[in-house]
Amino acid sequence: MRKLVPALALITALLASGAPARAEIRVMPEGNRNAEQPSVPGASVRRTKAGKSSFDAKYEKVRQLLATDSKLMGKIKSTARAYGIDPIHMVGAIVGEHTYNVDAYDRLQSYYVKAAAYAGNSFRFAYDGESIADFVDRPQFSVCAGKKGSYALWSCREGVWDKDFRGETVGGTSFPNNRFSAVFFQPFYAGQTFGLGQINPLTALMMTDTVARVSGYERLDENSAADVYKAIMDPDQSLAYMAAVIRHSIDVYRSVADVDISDNPGITATLYNIGNPDQRAAELAAKNRSGAAQWPEENYYGWLVNEKLTELKALL
Repeated sequence: MRKLVPALALITALLASGAPARAEIRVMPEGNRNAEQPSVPGASVRRTKAGKSSFDAKYEKVRQLLATDSKLMGKIKSTARAYGIDPIHMVGAIVGEHTYNVDAYDRLQSYYVKAAAYAGNSFRFAYDGESIADFVDRPQFSVCAGKKGSYALWSCREGVWDKDFRGETVGGTSFPNNRFSAVFFQPFYAGQTFGLGQINPLTALMMTDTVARVSGYERLDENSAADVYKAIMDPDQSLAYMAAVIRHSIDVYRSVADVDISDNPGITATLYNIGNPDQRAAELAAKNRSGAAQWPEENYYGWLVNEKLTELKALL
């Protein structure tokens, strides 16, 4: 009981000083906010048609992979435990990615084989002959020098790209009006993601500190693109990065927007798909401060996860 005294004294002091009380955390319920599925992007529709498939067929294929591969499901569950999340969030992200973005392999082993094909290859993160290491050494990025941790550092660098370089000509070099990740981190073709978790190389660099701390994998370095690709294509490491991304989304919505999204896999799947959870949580917080409390909304990808939630939970 003695440990309670300082805490009670602190609360009393805060109340006496008139300091604002911490907003109550609202727990978002399960289910979709939209009665009908939001529109699926045309690129996803075209990609699926080009593969002579359908969203229903791709969903059934990935669901079947999860239902029949006990080794994969065991890895999902153990990884989810390590990151303190419900494994349904990882299942939802995998289902969404392989329904709308890529077609699932039939076996987990196929993902290992694909990852091995990238190991040892000489890849380089660069644009127009300038390596990413040289690029972030430009003076515009000095504002990021004091950032602690890989997520804060690379998020800062992404912000500098958007502010000072995206669509601009700087020092005689014309930079594309495109995402930082597409310009510098995807040498094969823009928009490409990889592996079981379909993780972007820039996302992996952001989450490498968390994954190193929780899962014990080696920290990734932007100067070793081959190691980054191996990490996001190897199923074991890919699952760790997936879990870290989901954990971060849950944490930032709770701390910034005062919303607990951990009971809504459709929302975590949506954030996994669209990215930028920090910015989106801040935007939701601003809306909630200026009017009636709102919930985050699922997109087409998260909508499917919530719509199929009973079926997906049965896999666990």
